[in-house]
Amino acid sequence: MDIGILGAGRLGGTLAQLLVEADHEVAIANDSGVESMADLSETLGPQLRAVEPSRAIRFGDVVFLAIPFRKRDSLPDADQFAEKIVVDAMNPYTENFHVIDLGDDTSSELVATQLPDARLVKSFNTIHWETLRDLGHPDLPESERLAVFLAGDDSDAKARVADLVRDIGFGPVDVGGLVSGGELLEPGSALYKREITVDEARETVRTLRARQG
Repeated sequence: MDIGILGAGRLGGTLAQLLVEADHEVAIANDSGVESMADLSETLGPQLRAVEPSRAIRFGDVVFLAIPFRKRDSLPDADQFAEKIVVDAMNPYTENFHVIDLGDDTSSELVATQLPDARLVKSFNTIHWETLRDLGHPDLPESERLAVFLAGDDSDAKARVADLVRDIGFGPVDVGGLVSGGELLEPGSALYKREITVDEARETVRTLRARQG
């Protein structure tokens, strides 16, 4: 797959490395300009290209949002994301790492409002970047790998993102729709920053669903 990544920090850079290692082509962008990503481009070679944000979006069959949630208004115009599979990997934190009070909304609901024609999937926001970097095991059966959770309303988009999760050595666990499932992936939730296997994750999700009624 051709992958676009917006954000070249710890999460975005780690995703770029893993996806390149899994033989995907990646275009990555950040708000500091192409030159600021020279070291990353040199390290990862020709399968990674450092570009401007709009070009990363055009390039990607799947586009990851790996920028701070508080800076989401800096994203390019919504029409550039139309019909793209967009992975919301952001979390609603302030600059001082306090959780932003969103009222009754989940963070992905606000992203969906901002990008109404994108095929939005919430994923990769609950896993620490170091866990992502170090603990993928493509050699293990999927049930024994660490879980990466997904929420969304587009089943085909979730399936495409789930394939990427498998490619980098983790196991996808679908927690439901963007609203009900997204609630389970917010900071402070029972699934947030949990390092558990796919089998353990599915059992945990079943328990949480039963509590939700």
